[in-house]
Amino acid sequence: MEKLYQGLNKQVANLSVFFTKLHHYHWYVTGPQFFALHEKFEEFYDEINELYDEVAERLLMIGGEPVSNMKQYLELSTIEEGHGKEAPMTMVKHILDDFKVLRAEFLEVLEVAQAEGDEATADLFIGSIASFDKHIWMLSATIA
Repeated sequence: MEKLYQGLNKQVANLSVFFTKLHHYHWYVTGPQFFALHEKFEEFYDEINELYDEVAERLLMIGGEPVSNMKQYLELSTIEEGHGKEAPMTMVKHILDDFKVLRAEFLEVLEVAQAEGDEATADLFIGSIASFDKHIWMLSATIA
């Protein structure tokens, strides 16, 4: 189970950093696409915030201890923070890249959960991967 705990904690960290990054982009996006991107970034951070809580609570349910402070998040996360006031399409590209990272890493956790026979965790990650796939498709079309 230790490998599953570690994988889940890494995703708790990723989701926390990504949530903050999405909020940053939501606040600082400018330009002709402001209204559409401002709204879309809010949709993303709402979804990520819910998932962040679900993953942390799932970790508690199976006997793990989720990381819960910024220092730990930044040490474990493979998602980078948002910096400065990026151009709108740069923000979109960064979000696309982050969803790709999450998708790949969620697949890794999924495999561990299935190997451990933890179908509830696997189910949570399967649903999340499907959502990430849609976001990746839509963001890729946006920057095409």
